[in-house]
Amino acid sequence: MILGIDTSTGTAVAVVEPDGVVVAEASSENPLGHAEVIGDLLQQVLAHARPDAPLGAPGAGAPATSATPLTAVAAGMGPGPFTGLRVGIAAARAFALGRGIRLVPVVSHDAVALGTLLQAAIVDADPGRFAVVTDARRREVAYTVYEGLDDDGLPIRVTEPALVRRDEADARLAELDAVRHDAASVPAGMVALVAARALAAGREVGPADALYLRSPDVTVSAGPKKVGV
Repeated sequence: MILGIDTSTGTAVAVVEPDGVVVAEASSENPLGHAEVIGDLLQQVLAHARPDAPLGAPGAGAPATSATPLTAVAAGMGPGPFTGLRVGIAAARAFALGRGIRLVPVVSHDAVALGTLLQAAIVDADPGRFAVVTDARRREVAYTVYEGLDDDGLPIRVTEPALVRRDEADARLAELDAVRHDAASVPAGMVALVAARALAAGREVGPADALYLRSPDVTVSAGPKKVGV
């Protein structure tokens, strides 16, 4: 099973089997307070993912132990704001290190795109070319354009994640001939499923570093300021 963690929008965690069955998931849509809730959410899903205690059975919800057969941790790498995104990435890295299992980086927009494409397949619809759009704060949005699934069942990126001013987004997407799909949250179950499909195909689909897309506000000091007398 794979543990998925994403804090690019709200805070979301899930445990998913390789075939996409969600064993347990929990989330908070609050775009702030990631550090305050992620520990409780992780404890909740890991407790419900115990292999010897199905949901609703006696023992389900008991403290999670190392017996939970996790084989990898999928980390949503953004795009997203610096403050929130780093919380989930740090948690995923720490958990993978503590369990001695693999960390699989995933582009957060890929998870939204996969969910969109799977939902379309259920109703036998073709979403065509579309853009996953998430809030990037400061009157900007982040977007990535997709079109279909590849042979490994992974979303095909037409563009890489990028930033655009909110009032210019529709014009940019029109230039790219992409239908806008705004996402208020990133499902951790889909983050884990992207990772599962990437592992099955022997591919790396996410970056090693976070997709902040914006330089940090803090810069290296140019030296002490001169003070006049």
